[in-house]
Amino acid sequence: MRVKRLAEHRKYVGITGYRNVRIKNVEEFLGGIRKKIRNTTLQFLDAKFVARWDHLFFAVLNALTAFKSGRNISNSLAIEILLFASAQRQIKQALHLLGIKPETSEVAVVIVNDKREKIFSTAKTISESLHGLEDDSVLEITEEKFDLIQWAFNINDEELKSQLGRRSLKKDALVELVIEHVALLATQR
Repeated sequence: MRVKRLAEHRKYVGITGYRNVRIKNVEEFLGGIRKKIRNTTLQFLDAKFVARWDHLFFAVLNALTAFKSGRNISNSLAIEILLFASAQRQIKQALHLLGIKPETSEVAVVIVNDKREKIFSTAKTISESLHGLEDDSVLEITEEKFDLIQWAFNINDEELKSQLGRRSLKKDALVELVIEHVALLATQR
């Protein structure tokens, strides 16, 4: 798990991944975890559409900035993070794309709190509840994920080639484009 302080927002963000997760009833799982963990923002995402840690970090940063400036779409920071992470304006579309489903086996978790130690205690509770293997490698871009992410964020080959002109690695170019799409959502509000 990576934890980073967002001084401007007086918050900490923790982002981690899990492999071999089996959640039969997503709503029941989310309801149960929210009963155990209070006063902390949590978002669970399908890791197969996550373009590295940075992707989710910038989604959190944009969501917090939207709340600070009063340009948030949702009343929930967790939902705002989901909207930015998916680069969607509609909650239903964001859930369809990045929300966890019973068949989701690789999960990305975002934890936001104003206390660093709360990030770690929350992660421990989540680990005990998920019964999966904590593994941040699920956040990395594999060959299988590359095409899925390119499709999900509507990144065409020309856009990728243009970004590659500035970057040597295809995966780095894709991450930068996903972050760019996330940031563009803020300008569309």
